[in-house]
Amino acid sequence: MTAVSTTAAVNSVAASEELPQVRRRRRLSPGKRLPASRLVGPVLFLALWAAASAAGQLDPAAIPAPWTVVKTAGHLWTDGTLPTDVLTSLQRAATGFAIGLTAGVVLALASGLSRVGEALIDGTVQLNRSIPPLGLIPLFILWLGIGETFKIAIIAIVVYIPIYLNTHAALSGIDHRYVELAEVQGLSRFAFVRQIVIPGALPGFFVGLRLGVTGSWLGLIVLEQINATSGLGYMMFQAQNYGQSDVILVGLVVYGIFGLTSDSAVRLIERRVLSWRRTLSN
Repeated sequence: MTAVSTTAAVNSVAASEELPQVRRRRRLSPGKRLPASRLVGPVLFLALWAAASAAGQLDPAAIPAPWTVVKTAGHLWTDGTLPTDVLTSLQRAATGFAIGLTAGVVLALASGLSRVGEALIDGTVQLNRSIPPLGLIPLFILWLGIGETFKIAIIAIVVYIPIYLNTHAALSGIDHRYVELAEVQGLSRFAFVRQIVIPGALPGFFVGLRLGVTGSWLGLIVLEQINATSGLGYMMFQAQNYGQSDVILVGLVVYGIFGLTSDSAVRLIERRVLSWRRTLSN
């Protein structure tokens, strides 16, 4: 009985030596998404700002404490100044963004799906891209006047360029084998666009959309300081004349909140729409 057990043990050891060693898989992905992870940076910055203000390391006249900014925002909201300026800024940004979004998508589809469209459109957009949109302000004032029209037009240009570039690049990057497969399957033009073009272009479109959303706020803050009578930029410009740094910080904080909220909304929509993709993000 002992000899049999010894033989079995020797055979077991020999068999285990012949089996390949299974290496433990190293985890390289970033891991699960942390809840509210994008708020960690702003909250940390706010905590450092508050600590430096409480310790007297910041000049209150130049950089007021966070609680001073909150108090000023409350006063501006109570007297009706802040709600009016916020609504005006939102209307300008939304109108310019809607026009730029439509123009960017339409031009990208026309250029990406047709060689004739690409010849007519792409070169012009690339030329427009090389000209800083804010550098067009003097010319647009001469063309459209000093009112609201030129502000909306500049915002639309700032928005449509990144949307066009990224959507067009995504369309150009669609694998030609999918096009050949659609031709073999006999898909109609509409079915080809719906089943091949749109899914292939969506990742690039969302990148351009995020850049366009950010660009609309960046352009707005400059445009609202040019012959405006309302808006957050106008409020900040007036505060500069009177040395009210707390009011300027209120405007910057509101712009930051708008930018972070809109970017987060686009990211959320992107994750829902592109849930079929397996990426590091999801």
